[in-house]
Amino acid sequence: MASICQIGVAKYAQGQLVDEWSSLVNPEDYFDSINVDIHGITEERVVDCPTFPQLVDVLRGFLDNTICVSHTHFDRVSIGRAFEKYELRGFDTVWLDSARVARRTWEDCAWSGYGLANVCEKIGYIFTHHDALEDARASGQVLLAAIETTGLDLESWLERVRRPIDPTKSSSGSALSKDGNPEGDLYGEVMVFTGALEISRREAADLAASIGCSVASGVTKKTSLLVVGDQDVSKLAGKAKSSKHLKAEQLILRGQDIRIMKESDFKELVRRAAECT
Repeated sequence: MASICQIGVAKYAQGQLVDEWSSLVNPEDYFDSINVDIHGITEERVVDCPTFPQLVDVLRGFLDNTICVSHTHFDRVSIGRAFEKYELRGFDTVWLDSARVARRTWEDCAWSGYGLANVCEKIGYIFTHHDALEDARASGQVLLAAIETTGLDLESWLERVRRPIDPTKSSSGSALSKDGNPEGDLYGEVMVFTGALEISRREAADLAASIGCSVASGVTKKTSLLVVGDQDVSKLAGKAKSSKHLKAEQLILRGQDIRIMKESDFKELVRRAAECT
């Protein structure tokens, strides 16, 4: 997830879009054809583009000492992993997950349908998915719509997202299971593990369930997340991929929205989610 090939930032003030910036990025990493099919960015398009360290000062100018809104933790994890990859100093930024906001604003988004495309359709905002700048604008629009709907201001939302979706019920007694904690940030996602993991599959399943993911043994039309053991990622440029990995790629080519990540990215996703609880 440190292999960022596009960055987009939309700056809002007083409820209005006041500035924006985007850039293609040379991730200095292997380009998987499956990812290219999703976002349309090829290695040829970014080979002469700046690398993340060359853009970090511009990005820092937008994000330092601000509240940064992103939909789910994936962008936050990707940025964090890029800082680790290049051994750079992070941002002094407060992160706010607009998916957590949506789940606490609209009842029909509480347990499903809180993906960015679905929420934007609900609020009447039209955007192009899988474009970094469009996603940034849309995340801001979701927050603005939630503020208007609930009457909660920005500071109130920073506190509200740390409380249960239904504040009248406590989630402390919810037993974590492979069905997923319904209060978890990624409730509704279906995760599958493949390859050799550093941790046991039971521990991985418990961690996935703690952030809301249901865990399945095989890749199906319901799968939305595939975690590949870090030891097997080196094979991506070769021909040796697990049957689950290959099946996931086939489903992606048919239009299914499946995100493939390394085990270390999965652990970081869990850690970031835990910070918000």
